Amino acid sequence: MTALPALRPRSGAGVAERLARSTAATEGIGMATDDVPGWLAARTRARPARVRRIPFAELDGWSFADDTGDLRHHSGRFFSVEGLHVVRPDGDWQQPIIMQPEIGILGILAKEFDGTLHFLMQAKMEPGNPHLVQLSPTVQATRSNYTKAHGGAQVKYLEYFLHRGQVLTDVLQSEHGEWFFQKRNRNMIVEVDGDVPVDDDFRWLTLGQLGALLNQDNVVNMDARTVLASASMTHPEPRALLSDTELLSWFTGERTRLDVRARRIPLRQVSGWLRDAHSIHRADHRFFRVVAVAVEGAAREVSSWTQPLFEPVGPGVVGFAYRTFGGVPHVLVHALAEGGLLDTAELGPTVQYVPANHAHLPSVRRPPFLDLMLDAPPDRIRYAAVHSEEGGRFLNAESRYLIVETDESTTPAQPPPGYHWITPGQLNWLAGHSHYVNVQARTLLAALNTRAADLDHEHRRP
Repeated sequence: MTALPALRPRSGAGVAERLARSTAATEGIGMATDDVPGWLAARTRARPARVRRIPFAELDGWSFADDTGDLRHHSGRFFSVEGLHVVRPDGDWQQPIIMQPEIGILGILAKEFDGTLHFLMQAKMEPGNPHLVQLSPTVQATRSNYTKAHGGAQVKYLEYFLHRGQVLTDVLQSEHGEWFFQKRNRNMIVEVDGDVPVDDDFRWLTLGQLGALLNQDNVVNMDARTVLASASMTHPEPRALLSDTELLSWFTGERTRLDVRARRIPLRQVSGWLRDAHSIHRADHRFFRVVAVAVEGAAREVSSWTQPLFEPVGPGVVGFAYRTFGGVPHVLVHALAEGGLLDTAELGPTVQYVPANHAHLPSVRRPPFLDLMLDAPPDRIRYAAVHSEEGGRFLNAESRYLIVETDESTTPAQPPPGYHWITPGQLNWLAGHSHYVNVQARTLLAALNTRAADLDHEHRRP
């Protein structure tokens, strides 16, 4: 008689508690927190890379298709730049968009040392990053990369995410909906027991150390931040303004209400955009441009290559308004519709804008709450750091990330349509599922998860 399979617990026993212990550990076994920026600088010097702008004609292996004008790689792999037409009730627009249908892996390897979980972080160079090298996940690779479409070396530690290890987190998450069309990556944390050889470009760090580093500008990269946000953490919140069921119902209603239709079009048909030898840009030079770069001497699977990048016209401001209700912290989320998202809208921050795009508008027509973030008094700021976005596709894409304490006069308990107050725990719960929390909100959630954001009234930031 064949034995029936044994039943298993529906949730990993104690995972959130173990993550909380790691968050409380301000130092670990691998490297002192204060030494990490110096180590990143040393890795940059050890393998100096050069990134230079080039005209499109100097792209190697990339070309504009004769029929569509789309910018593609000759292999058909990696990604392409195409056109997108977005129609909403408040208007429509056309723009270039990155098409990258493959699902990549963003994976962090975890291991327990002296009773505390540590996470193997990589000093990784990306051509669009300020200062090039930042802390990234153990594995950060597209399918083209890890199947070696570039003809380069094998991605280190990839086998732990494909074949072995205890899964702590595994969820598909979106990327930037304004620049990618329906792009998703697999966000994973995998724990191992045995010995793991540590390459020179890798170090074990606790979540507490990563939280401290999230307070520094351009140290922890976007891919690491989104994985950290997807982990199931402990948030002591017995009550909230909305029950979880009410929250899901409100957001489902917002997705139903927001009528967004997006379709791909040939890049040559995108109206309002011009192409010259060095860039594709709007006639009014707002929003972003498509440029080309050459990378030389990189400590990557391939040391030299050329590629297109998207470059925003200026730095962004991304922020949560924060209040307490009945002693429970809440942040103000925005049901944000973006043309490239798979499911109409995701929960974004209160503010997610590039101020330069709106500088010409009178104050009454500027985006809601933007001036609140720009003019926040220092004693109201609970978190502030400059972070760059995905350096493999975007050039100099930096935003100032903020969590700002507000009050009834500026952010009422009954917010405008499309906004709602939810707790950090509810945001973390939703981030454990696909297509609920956008990538900018996940950066702020990573700060909340690792306690980089100080919401304690008795320990206010200067």
